Amino acid sequence: MKVVILAGGLGTRISEESQVRPKPMIEIGEFPILWHIMKIYSHYGFNDFVICLGYKAHMIKEFFADYYLHMSDVTFDFRNDNQMVIHQNVAEPWRVTLVDTGLSTLTGGRLARVKKHINNETFMLTYGDGVSDIDIPRLLDHHRTHKKTVTLTAVQPGGRFGVLNLDNAGTDVIGFAEKSVEEGGWINGGFMVMEPEVFDYLDGDFTVLEKEPMENLSANGALCAYKHYGFWHCMDTLRDKLVLENYWSSKSAPWKIWDENRKSGINV
Repeated sequence: MKVVILAGGLGTRISEESQVRPKPMIEIGEFPILWHIMKIYSHYGFNDFVICLGYKAHMIKEFFADYYLHMSDVTFDFRNDNQMVIHQNVAEPWRVTLVDTGLSTLTGGRLARVKKHINNETFMLTYGDGVSDIDIPRLLDHHRTHKKTVTLTAVQPGGRFGVLNLDNAGTDVIGFAEKSVEEGGWINGGFMVMEPEVFDYLDGDFTVLEKEPMENLSANGALCAYKHYGFWHCMDTLRDKLVLENYWSSKSAPWKIWDENRKSGINV
């Protein structure tokens, strides 16, 4: 199953960093947040990525072009036709398709531009700035059980985001609110599962996925929510980056689910 990651925005709210690099390339520890997101999916065996590029796309392309070499032990033999020998590598089992979806294209438009890479199959979609300890297989089971066109992950980050209105069962999304009016409001945290029918709701580069497409999906009873009660944090501002950096440097990053020693309390 393919995982689509939206990684083309300008990142204006974290301009201290994004003026020199695209937001998904801002580092937490020694790796970009995009890498952290991909590691979450890869932990569960989802290794086929389609990344929607835009702002400073070349930097993301260069990261992946050099990744294998950077993660390898290597000998350069300049005496022998500049021969390069790879001794050992710890690169990932990833297949990464990088698609330039335009500098000014909005979220729904970026998704529409990668339709040909989806192969008319169920796929996953998330944003290139949010990490979580979400159980992806449980999310996928929830999607298959409820048989909706789109399942989004609902999280409770606090009061600075717009909120979702959920039905009494807490699964179907029946509307949206512009601002959180009380503590505990549920928001769309990304980590979505989608059927190819979602492309019927997209209309051109200036489609905002979170507006008319989601609203129309909701109105048609085709949108449901998977409630995640664990850790979720997006890197929206410099303050958010510092929070995530602190988790990482203290060896207590909740999203580092690929670390076998994480739950044992061993610091690595």
